[in-house]
Amino acid sequence: MELDRTSPRPLHAQLEEILRQKIENTELVVDQAIPSENELSRQFKLSRMTARNVITRLVSDGLLYRVPGKGTFVAAQKIVTAPLTQMGIREQLIAMGYETDTVVIDKKIEKASKKIANYLMISEGDLIYVLVRLRYANGEPLSLHTSHIPVKVCSELFQNNLEKEPLCDILSKKYNIISKRGIETLESVGTNARESKLLNVKKGFHMLLLTYIMYSQDDNPFEYSKVLFRGDRIKLSFEFSR
Repeated sequence: MELDRTSPRPLHAQLEEILRQKIENTELVVDQAIPSENELSRQFKLSRMTARNVITRLVSDGLLYRVPGKGTFVAAQKIVTAPLTQMGIREQLIAMGYETDTVVIDKKIEKASKKIANYLMISEGDLIYVLVRLRYANGEPLSLHTSHIPVKVCSELFQNNLEKEPLCDILSKKYNIISKRGIETLESVGTNARESKLLNVKKGFHMLLLTYIMYSQDDNPFEYSKVLFRGDRIKLSFEFSR
C-alpha cells in the first residue's frame, strides 16, 4: 500500500490507516514487530517525526506496544464488553468464546463502614459480606472484583460455589434477588502493590476502575462493587438511545 499524495487527506492519517488495516487484517499479528521509524519514513517518504507520531498514537490506542531497545510490536486486541449492570463479565466473556476462571481471593463478614452503609442504604455497623475475586480470560488475569452485600438479604452466601457459579445467578436463583437497575461510575487509577501482584502488572499500572450499585426488583440496593480492569486488555462499550 502506498500514500496518495494527491489526496487532501494528511499523509500521517493515511499512514495510520495503513497500519491499522494491516493489524485488523492480521497482516501484522500479535507480538510481531512493525517496521522501525526509520524504515517507515524511508518506505513512505515521510519524516521520521511523522512516523514516530503515528506510532505513538497507535500505542496510545492500545494497538501497539513498545519494548525499550527492541522495537514496537503488535498488541493483543482489547476485549470489548458492555456495562456490568447489563450483564456480568463472566457471561460476556463466555459468550465471546473466552475461557474463564474465577479465583476467590478473600471472603469475610465485617461491619459496614459509613460509606458502604450509605451506598447500600443500611445502618453503619450492619454486617456485610466482602467478597474478593480474581477473574481470568484465556489464562491471563483480567479483573479484580470486590463486592459488598448485606448479610440480611442472603444468609449463608459463602456456602455457595462462588468460583463456579456467577454471583448474579446465585442471588437470583437462591435468594430471589433480581437485578433491575444499576448505577455505574468509571475512572482511571493506578494499582497498589497487592493489586499489581494479583493482576500481574507493575505497581501504578494504568487500570480502569468501575464501581456500581445494583438495585433489586423492589428498588433496594443489594450490592456495591468495585472492579479493577487491566486497561491494556479491555474496553467498556456504552450504548444508549434517546
